[in-house]
Amino acid sequence: MSLDDYEQLEFERREHGVLLITINRPEKYNAADEQMHSELANVWKDVAADPDVRVAVITGAGKAFSAGGDLAMVERMAGDYDRVSHMLEEMSELVYNIINCPKPIVSAINGVAVGAGTVAALLADIAIMADDARIGDGHVKLGVAAGDHAAIIWPLLVGMARAKYYLMTGEMVTGVDAAQMGLVAKSLPRDDVLPEALRVAEVLATGAQPAIRLTKKTLNNWLRLAGPTFDQSAAYEMLTFMGPDVIEGYTALREKRDPKFPSAQ
Repeated sequence: MSLDDYEQLEFERREHGVLLITINRPEKYNAADEQMHSELANVWKDVAADPDVRVAVITGAGKAFSAGGDLAMVERMAGDYDRVSHMLEEMSELVYNIINCPKPIVSAINGVAVGAGTVAALLADIAIMADDARIGDGHVKLGVAAGDHAAIIWPLLVGMARAKYYLMTGEMVTGVDAAQMGLVAKSLPRDDVLPEALRVAEVLATGAQPAIRLTKKTLNNWLRLAGPTFDQSAAYEMLTFMGPDVIEGYTALREKRDPKFPSAQ
């Protein structure tokens, strides 16, 4: 795809080959529908293929980075084998395209990050987060297994004990706590997050390109080793989309109440 073909991602080319990518659906707090999910999966191949891009920075428009999956999309997926199968394939592309992108990726997590947006936020090579922003994996609260990025990256970043705690409870983490536990590289006041991400991107873009890219490639072997774990988690997430709990999960979210999952009755 040409960058001009994207509808929910905006691009700004900056000096030294830095490409600023903005998730641009602020009226929905940048929640990911089918269109955005597809664009988030594919953009990293275009970043990799663009000779004018050395570093990508991703952030969100407005107050949020990306506030999870669009509930209408979740409702369309529930119990629909064809949609679930397509999402499984695209979810894998999203994760592996980020991991295999040869160019550094910096995330500027300016607000809440849940769901598909969190994949880009935490699989980025360097994640910078607002002190008061919140990040987490809410799959279990929706009634589905933690898939997406969770199993492949959380244990590496924060250790198994914390990974199990946050992924099995669905609790959110502030930017300050995320930085302290190693989930992100650093946290800053909200207004400083994007400028710092762009500063880091410029450092990377003006450094020795083969050295930086090959360092990334080597370190990402830890993620490639965890590939089978991710593949299983993604399949389990899609399996639970075929059960009854997810229906109660998205219904409870719509009605702004605690869910009463059939499996827990």
